[in-house]
Amino acid sequence: MEQILIIGVIGIVAVVFVTSLAPRFGVAAPLMLVLLGIGVSLLPFVKPIEIDPEWVLGGMLPLLLYSTAVNTPLMEFRRDLPTISLFAVLLVVASAVSVGFLLVWLVPSLPLGVGIAVGAIVSPTDAVATTIVRQSGASQRIVTVLEGEALFNDASALVLLRSAIAAVSASFSFWHITLDFVYAVVVAIGIGLAVGYINLAVRRRIAQVASNVAFSLVVPFLAFLPAEHLGASGLVAAVVAGLITGDHTAKHLPSEVRITERAVWRTIELLLESAIFLLMGLQLFALHEDAVITHQNEWLALGLGAAAATVVIVIRSVFVAGAVHLLSRRTQRLGERQERITLLQEWLEEADSTSVAPVPRLVAPAAAFVATTARMGRESGTYRRGRLRKLLEKQQADLDYLAAEQFGWKDGAILVVAGMRGAITLAAAQSLPLSTPHRSLLILTAFVVAAGTLLIQGGTLALLVKALKLSPRDPSADAELTSALRVQLNRAALSELDAGQWRRKDGSAYSAESVHAARKLMETALRVGEQTNTAAESVEAVELRLEIIEAQRSELLRIRDLGTFPSGLLETKLMQLDAEQLGVELRLRQD
Repeated sequence: MEQILIIGVIGIVAVVFVTSLAPRFGVAAPLMLVLLGIGVSLLPFVKPIEIDPEWVLGGMLPLLLYSTAVNTPLMEFRRDLPTISLFAVLLVVASAVSVGFLLVWLVPSLPLGVGIAVGAIVSPTDAVATTIVRQSGASQRIVTVLEGEALFNDASALVLLRSAIAAVSASFSFWHITLDFVYAVVVAIGIGLAVGYINLAVRRRIAQVASNVAFSLVVPFLAFLPAEHLGASGLVAAVVAGLITGDHTAKHLPSEVRITERAVWRTIELLLESAIFLLMGLQLFALHEDAVITHQNEWLALGLGAAAATVVIVIRSVFVAGAVHLLSRRTQRLGERQERITLLQEWLEEADSTSVAPVPRLVAPAAAFVATTARMGRESGTYRRGRLRKLLEKQQADLDYLAAEQFGWKDGAILVVAGMRGAITLAAAQSLPLSTPHRSLLILTAFVVAAGTLLIQGGTLALLVKALKLSPRDPSADAELTSALRVQLNRAALSELDAGQWRRKDGSAYSAESVHAARKLMETALRVGEQTNTAAESVEAVELRLEIIEAQRSELLRIRDLGTFPSGLLETKLMQLDAEQLGVELRLRQD
């Protein structure tokens, strides 16, 4: 027990030291941790270290994938879902089959099923490794695509791994693997959705902040364990629960809970991510010793790893080139889609002033719906036109995003290099049955692929981003967007204030003096485009300020659903509102 505590303390100190030192040298902390682990494992007095793969696959990854999913902007994830699906499923299958045939060709005694199993092991990119991508300066859209791919390609790889291993000792078919994959994903999505919404329903009723945040720590496992028990993908279930939670947390949980939860999960992420990279390096000597004991050639493992890594990079390059081409064709059709949306929006404006308006010709997909709506009564038509208007606004925001964040060959190059393997590759390799032919050789091969891609691709990614000279975001444009967002939030709050619907905690109306003072602050903020600040002293004015913050948050969440502003800006503004609300509430408690 004492030895474990000592190792844990030393590990945490090493993590803090490396993560603090890495930025000074311009090196990503995960790379330094892998190198540190390798160096420590080679010391003569350090015993071989072996980690049970279940600790990674069933202990660490559900927490990390859930946390990543919570912080993934669902709006941008939805916009790039076709690309993410292509990488998360078809790319994994193509890579696994290609690597499988390569290994069988290089090691003729290796069964094809085992070869494909190893291909499935080295195919998925690592969600934890995207930390390096964020630090490299790549665009937010690239990060979103890579995170989305890494969140879901684990399911493809693990299902394919399971089927390939089963094929070694029994017959299997393409349809069997396909049905197994569909079952694993569909059941996992269902469980993830259920756990995500139940999580929100339960936590909104937990008043104590510490208890609320503590409950969030078990949510990934509440999704993971039932899914695994039913033979589905526990990791996909954890991811879906995280996406649902992240998208609805601001609507259901108070600001104090969200601020505390954010700090707790960031600490957990830092420790677990760092531990995974450190453990990868620490296992090198044990893998080497195992290969020697079983009379496997470690130099052959190095060659096989290099060959497998080359194949997955080549296959990835082909898929990325195809994706970039498809995205460019999609971009070319933006003008036509924009014209249709504009015509339909003009019809809506005309329909608001008349009972019936002629349906525009170029909007055939929506023409039948619009004609039906126009023939209905004014009340029903107004409601449906409102829904249609919101849908068009959302589609317009999607078009603006796709036009502003286009993918070119430079972005494609980054997507290729950023496809690093990591801890899940090594953990999945160690889950190979003990009876697997050349097991030690294959595990060491997987380590070569994982560590090699992390160190080589991860170490050169920042240099590639710099060499490609990608256009950085214009600071003045960001400032304009920030100011526009503030104005829109303030205008929404002022509209709510003028409606006179707000009431104090005791049910009484706010005094005319407090409303007048708040209105003056809001109008001033609208003129200068700045955030309002509260200098009020009375309890009534502080309560009114909380109403204003809540109105601004509601408007921000409405904007987030539409996607008319960048997700990063919206998240920053949401955190500012949370912090401001917490400060006002503390002041109210003191009064």
